[in-house]
Formats: sequence, structure tokens, C-alpha cells
Amino acid sequence: MSHGAKILHLRGAAGMDAIYRKISWRLLPLLMLCYGVAYLDRVNVSYAKLQMGADLDFSNQVYAWGAGIFFLGYCLCEIPSNLLLEKIGARKTLLRIMLCWGLTAAAGAFVREPVEFYIVRFLLGVFEAGFFPGVILYLTYWYPAARRARVIALFASAALMAGVVAGPLCGATLQYLHQYGGLQGWQWMLVMQGLPAALLGIAAWFHLDDKPEDARWLSSFEQQMIAQDLERDEQALHASGGDGSGDDGNAARANDAEPPSVLATLWSLLRQPSIALLALANLLLMGASYALVFWSPTLMQRWGAGSHMQLGLLAVIPNLAGVIGMILIGYDSDRRRERRGHFIACMVLAAGGLGFAIAAENHLPWALGGLALASAGIAAGSPLLVAILTAMLNRQRAATGIALVGSFGLLGGAFGPPLSERMLAWGDSAAMLAGLIVLYLAAGAILLWALKLAPRHGGPSAGHGQTDKIARN
Repeated sequence: MSHGAKILHLRGAAGMDAIYRKISWRLLPLLMLCYGVAYLDRVNVSYAKLQMGADLDFSNQVYAWGAGIFFLGYCLCEIPSNLLLEKIGARKTLLRIMLCWGLTAAAGAFVREPVEFYIVRFLLGVFEAGFFPGVILYLTYWYPAARRARVIALFASAALMAGVVAGPLCGATLQYLHQYGGLQGWQWMLVMQGLPAALLGIAAWFHLDDKPEDARWLSSFEQQMIAQDLERDEQALHASGGDGSGDDGNAARANDAEPPSVLATLWSLLRQPSIALLALANLLLMGASYALVFWSPTLMQRWGAGSHMQLGLLAVIPNLAGVIGMILIGYDSDRRRERRGHFIACMVLAAGGLGFAIAAENHLPWALGGLALASAGIAAGSPLLVAILTAMLNRQRAATGIALVGSFGLLGGAFGPPLSERMLAWGDSAAMLAGLIVLYLAAGAILLWALKLAPRHGGPSAGHGQTDKIARN
């Protein structure tokens, strides 16, 4: 087969699908395992609280601020971390991030005072900063916009899969390792779930490649096909003016040797209404979501869950629903090439599920069913928002833009747990869940507004005369 014929053959749908399947099998298993461990180290404090409060005499307020301050550290360092990844590559960045956060997570087992708890949680956020947006940026180097929703959903589903494991694992650790070897159950849990991150950072260094052109396991033809797909995205985005070409971008493009500074890029992104509104929608979405994550064990305990082990097993149900919802909705969004309607449906499902939990009036099976419905919508919504965002950004602004919107989401994570603690104290679980319903519906409305203001352009299919509903919807 000649060079041109082979290129033509690979450009067929089956040939391109085979290339991207090969990439997915190479990258995603390790990245998902890393994210699963990251998620455990981020939220296992919600289970540690069940023993930590009595052991250290920490109030709900201390716990809420400790849970929230993690996101403040993450937010402050997210943009610098993403810019560093763009400069030095994913392998070095993941090694740095995972070594530091693994050791810090394990050190949390030895805090005794509220101030120590706050410091460890803040440092955990600082060291973990950039992991999720960094991986999203990394995936944009490998996948075109039309394929990202399912890939991002699959990667993000690792958090929900970790949540499925987290309940029984944390519950068993709290119950069966309590006071073993002179340590409390919550201390064993933090140590055992923190140290694996350091080992995975070393594995990522040896296993991953920074970009497709560095991958020796891809042929030159496969690398060329990937480059063409990505370049087609860039050309479509530039033609639409969605890459910032209407304002500050002109000066930068006049002289390619002098790209805009980070501050200039940040300013141009914030001046773009669609990006600013996506950041606000992400703030509300993540604020509500992390509030629910951190308080779910306490809510289930109030609804009638008994032992720590039973609580952990019950937590599998909403997390498993989240995994299924995230993968199926992400796949359907890519298949239909549509984002807006899917995201709105996710927010309505989240609000409806929480409303069902309120109506259950502390009846555990029905309340848990409502929480499972809400989890399916919540889990699927975040990857869709990220896919919408990445389709609006060119390569030059991707690192800063993804980190900027992610930082707003982490700000939501910082205020969500303390705010929900106030609502929980004021009006019991129903008041807290009602507040979260408002946040989810507001996130959906703001995203609609953002897409109405976004430039319309043809995406990857535009060059072949097809309507690209990803860009328009």
C-alpha cells in the first residue's frame, strides 16, 4: 500500500477509531488509577471524621473548614501547575505532584490540633494542585474535540469508581484496624491510602509520553493522523474567532515570537463572556458537588445507617450510579455530537434526585435512591462542562483556560462544605439539600447563557461539510 493510500485508509472511521482505542488503552488505565487514589486522598477525611471528631475533639465546624481549605490551596496553585506542565511535560509534573501529595496525605494521620489539621489539608491542596486540569490539558494533546467527552468522562469516572471502593475500604479500615498497633482506624486509613500515590507518580514517569510525537508505540502514520485531527480543530476555532482573535490575540499573532504573557492571557479569557460564565457555572457545580461528597456519610448516618461498615457499603450505591451515568451520558453526548441538552438534563436529574431524597423524610432506602439518581446527574455533568470548555480554547490558551475554569470550581469546593455545614446546623438535612438543588439549577442556567454568547463554529466535521452540533449546542 502506498504512502497516500495508507493515509486515506487510516482516515476512515474504523482506522481512526483503532488509533484512538490504542491511545486510550495506553494512557487511561494508569491515569484513572492515579485519579482514583487522588480522589481517595481528597475525600477520605469524610470517613475519618466519623472517628476523628471523637478522638481529637474536633467539631463539625473544624472539620468543615479543614475540608474546604484543601480547595483554597489547590485553587492558588492550579494555574502555575498547569503552565509548568505545558513547559516541562506530563511525566515530570505527575511525578512531582504525586510524590508530594502522597507523603502529605499520609502525614495527616498524625495531626492532633485543629491548626495542624488545617495546615496538612492546605498543603495537600497545594501539592495536588494541577492534577485534574493537568490531565485534561494532557488529553487535549492526544484527542480532538469530537472525542473528548467520552474520554474525559471515562477518566473522571475513576473518582466515582474510587468512591465505590472507598465506602467499604474506609468502613473496614475504621472498624477492623481501630487501635491496631497503637493507631486509630482513621490514622491507618490516611496512611494506607496516601503512600500509594508516591509509587504511582514513579510509574507515570516511566509509562507515559508527553505528546504523540514522543510515543514510540505509535507509527509515524498514526502520529500524522492525530496531528491532522488536532490541527483541524485549531483551524475551525481560529476561523470562528473563538480563540480570542477578536481582541488581545491580534497583537500576539502579529509576532509569533512574542506570545502573550500569562496575565494577558488570563485577562483575555476573563473578558470573554462565555469563558467567564463557564467558570461561574463550574464554581456552583463543584461547590454543590463537594458539599454533597463531604457530608454524604453524615447524611446517611442521620437517615439510619448503623455501623461504619454498613455506612461504607451503602455509599457504594450512589457512587456506582455515578459511574454508570457518567460513562453512558458522556458516550451518548459524543455519539449525538451534542453537549448543551445533555448538561441541562444532568442538572435536572441532580436536582430531582435531591428533591426525592428530601421527600423521603429520612426513610433510608428512598433517600438513598434519590441520592443515587442525583449522583448519576452530578457525575456526568462535570465532564460535559470540561468538554465544552476545551472545544472553545486553542492550544495557546488551553493550559491557562482549563486551569482558570478549574480554579473557580475549586473555589466552589472551598466554600461548599462550610456553607453546607451552616445549612445543616440551621435546618437539618432538608435545608442543605434544598440549597444544593438551587446551585445545580443555577449552574445549568448559567451554562445555557454561556453557550448563547459563545462563538459558533464548525468543529472537526466542518471540513467535511457536516454540521458539528458540539460547537453549536
